[in-house]
Amino acid sequence: MSLTGYCQTGKGRIKGNVVDDATHKPVEFAAVVVTDQQTQKVVTGATTEASGAFMIKDVPAGLYSVTIEFIGYKRDTISNVVISQAANEVKLNTISLRSSQHTLKDVTITAALPVVENKIDKIVYNVANDVTSQGGVALDVLKKVPQVGVDIDGNVDIQGNGNIRFLINGKPSSVFNSPVDALSAIPASQIKSIEVISSPGAKYDAEGTGGIINIILKENKMQGVNGNVTLSVGTRLENTSLNLGVKHGNFGVNAYFSGNAQLISRTPNLQNRTSSDSLHLNQNGYTDLQRQGLQSGIGFDWNVTKHDNLTANIGYNYLANRNTNFYNQDQYTQNPNQGATNDVSGFRNSDSRFQNNSVELSLAYKKTFKKEGQELNILYSASLGNPVSDYTLYQTYTGTNRPYSGSESHSPGTDRETDIAADYTQPVNKNLVLETGIKTTLQNIHSIADVGVLDSGSQRFVPDNTQSYTLTYDRKIYAGYISASLGTRQIKIKPGLRFEHTDNSIDLLNTTIPSYDLWVPSIIIMHEFKNDQSIKLSYSHRIERPNYQLLNPFVNRSDPYNITTGNPLLKPEIGDNIELGYNKSFGKTGNIAVTLFERMDLQDQKPVTNLYPTYAVGDSVYENVSVTDVQNIGKEYNTGVTLYASVNIKEKLNLHFFTLAAQRFIESSLAANGVAIGYRFRFNLNGSYQLPHDLVAEAFANYNSASENLQGRTPQSLTYTIAGRKQFWNKNASIGITATNIFSKYINQVTTINTSSYISYNVRELPYRSVGISFTYKFGKLEFKKGKDDSYLNNPPE
Repeated sequence: MSLTGYCQTGKGRIKGNVVDDATHKPVEFAAVVVTDQQTQKVVTGATTEASGAFMIKDVPAGLYSVTIEFIGYKRDTISNVVISQAANEVKLNTISLRSSQHTLKDVTITAALPVVENKIDKIVYNVANDVTSQGGVALDVLKKVPQVGVDIDGNVDIQGNGNIRFLINGKPSSVFNSPVDALSAIPASQIKSIEVISSPGAKYDAEGTGGIINIILKENKMQGVNGNVTLSVGTRLENTSLNLGVKHGNFGVNAYFSGNAQLISRTPNLQNRTSSDSLHLNQNGYTDLQRQGLQSGIGFDWNVTKHDNLTANIGYNYLANRNTNFYNQDQYTQNPNQGATNDVSGFRNSDSRFQNNSVELSLAYKKTFKKEGQELNILYSASLGNPVSDYTLYQTYTGTNRPYSGSESHSPGTDRETDIAADYTQPVNKNLVLETGIKTTLQNIHSIADVGVLDSGSQRFVPDNTQSYTLTYDRKIYAGYISASLGTRQIKIKPGLRFEHTDNSIDLLNTTIPSYDLWVPSIIIMHEFKNDQSIKLSYSHRIERPNYQLLNPFVNRSDPYNITTGNPLLKPEIGDNIELGYNKSFGKTGNIAVTLFERMDLQDQKPVTNLYPTYAVGDSVYENVSVTDVQNIGKEYNTGVTLYASVNIKEKLNLHFFTLAAQRFIESSLAANGVAIGYRFRFNLNGSYQLPHDLVAEAFANYNSASENLQGRTPQSLTYTIAGRKQFWNKNASIGITATNIFSKYINQVTTINTSSYISYNVRELPYRSVGISFTYKFGKLEFKKGKDDSYLNNPPE
C-alpha cells in the first residue's frame, strides 16, 4: 500500500486515536487509510504518531470508510464517515486494535498484492502466490505474465518481438548476453515480481525494440532478522535459494544465494534436407543438454539521514551449459534414372560448452527534499563478465574407427560494462512533475578464438592461424532525457524526449561501425473513468543495437552441415510501438484488459539461412552446407490484440486468462514476391483453488500456435502444469508438488525452411515431462519500536 504522491483536495479533517486492545498503550505507525465507500478507491491516508493519534487533512466532501491496520493486529474498519460543508471535521472514538495472534515472537507477514497490476507505464506480475512455478525458474514465471510469450526453447518476446532489454532490479547484467541460460538459472523462489514495459518512457534506455523486462528479486526490509529458504528436487530441475535480511534502526543488510541445475536431458533429432540439384542430406541422432547456474550477493541499505539514503550491492553469477551430440549422417544425390549416387555416410560426435563467471557491483544514492516528490538519484553499476565458449567435433566414415575430419575451438573473453546515471524529479505543482537525467554506458568486450583442425594422420588438432583471431569491441552510449507527468485525477499525460549518441569501434579488418545519434520521443495518455475504468494510448520510439554475439564473425562448425556465424555489417533495428488499451476493474471479483498494438520495425534483424555447394572457412572447404547469420531483412509490421482477464469467485477460485492474436507482415527482398505474411495465436490459462486446512491446488496451460516466418514455419507447442501446496507451522513453512506434461514424455517440434535453393524438414522430440517437490521455510523476528521511515506503510512486507 502506498499513498505517495496522492493529490489531496478539500477542507475536511478526520482525526482519532489508536491503542492496543489488551494493554491500552498507543499503537505507533499504524496505517490509516480513507476509502471512498462508493468507488472503493483510496482517497488519502496517514500513520499514527507516538501517542497513537492521527489527523488527516484536506479530505473532500463525501462518504468514506476508515481502515486501520498494523503488523500483528486485526484490521479494523469504520464505515459511514461523512465529510460535508456542515460537518467538515470528524473525531472518531478511540480505536482499539486486537492482536491477530497469541505471540509475536516469530512471524512472517505477506502482503495481499494482486497477481497483476496494470500501472500507467508498465504491468507488474507479483510472484508470491504462484504455485505452479514453485521449484521452477524465471522462464516458468514469465510464461504467465501478460503480454509476454515464451517458446519451447526459452526464447522470450513481448507482443511477438523478441528484442528485449532484460534488467535485474532495474540494472543491466552481463548474464543476459545469454538470456536463455540466465532465465533458466534464476529460481522462481528468488523472484518478488516481474515488470513488463512494452512502451518505455524517456527515462528508460532506448535499447530493445520489443520493450523492457525488469526482474525484481526478493529483499527483506523489515526490522529484525528475517529470511526464507527453498529447496526443490525433481526429474528435470533442482534448485535451492536462501534469502537473509538483518535490519536495525536505519541500517540493513541483505544476503542471498541460489543454485540451479537442469539435469541431463536427451533430445532426439531428425533432419532431412533436399537442395535444388537433388542433393540430399539425412541426419538422425540426439543432443544431451545440461545447465547449471549460481547466484549470490550481499548488499546494504543505510538511511544516513531522514533525506539521504545509500545502498550498495555486490553479486557473483555463474552460468554454464553443455551440449553433447551424436548424429548419423547420410549424403547422396537422387538421380531419377540411376537412383541414389555419390552416397557418403558416417557419423559425427561434437561437444559444445559455455560458461560465464561474472561480478555485479552497484552503488546508489537517493536524496529527498522537504517538498514531497522532489528527489535526486545517482547510480553507479558495473558488470564484469568472463565468458568462455568451447567446442570439439569429430567426423567418421561408416565402417571405420578413425575420424577423417574434425575441428576444435577455445574462445575465452571478457565483457565489461559500466553505467553511470543521475535522475532528478521536481514537482512543479499538484498537476505537474518534471523529470530529467543523464546516463553514460561504457562497454568493452575482448574475445579470443583459438581454432584447430584435426590432422587425420596423427589424430591431433593442429592450430589453424587462418581462423584464429583476437577481437576487441567498444561501445559508448551517452544519453539525456526530459519528461513530464501532468494532468488531473481523470486524465494523466506523460510525454518525454530522450537523446542517445552511440560510438562503436571494432578491430576487424576492413570493418567500420559508424557512430550515430538517436532522438527517442515517447508519450502516454491515460483517461480514468467512473467504476474503475481507464483507457491508455502510448507511443515509443526504440532501437535494437546489434550485440557483440551477432557482430562477431566467429564460425561455429560444431555441425559442419549447418554452420552459424556473425555479421559485422549488421545495422541497428529501429522500432515504433503504438498501443491502445482498455482496463476495467471489478474490485475483488476480477479485472479485464484489452490492448490493440502496432509494431513497426525498420532494418529488421532476422536470422537468414543460405545453402552453399562449397563454403570456405580458412583453409577448410565444406560441401553442401547451410550458413546462418542475422541480417537486416527490410521492414516488419506486427499488428495484433491481447486480452487479459481475471476472475475471483468467493475468494476461493481464482482464474487468469491471457490470449494474443497477431499478424506479421514482412517486406523483404528475401521473401517470395517481396512479402511474407504470418499469423500467430497464443493463450494461457491459470486457475487456483483454496482448499481447507491451508491447501491450495493450481493448474496452468500454455499454447503457442505455429506461424510462418521469412523462410519457413516455426512449430506449435502446448505445455501444462498441475501443482499443489500445503502450508504448516503457522504458515511459515510449505511443501509443494508440481507435475508438468505428465502424460507425455516428449513435445514434438516440426520446423521447416523453404527457399529457392533448398527445403529442410527438422523434427525434434523435446523431453518436457517432469515431476518435482519443493519445501519453503520463512523465518523472522519483527521488532516494532522503530523510526517512522520503517513503518508498515512505507515498507510493506513481502
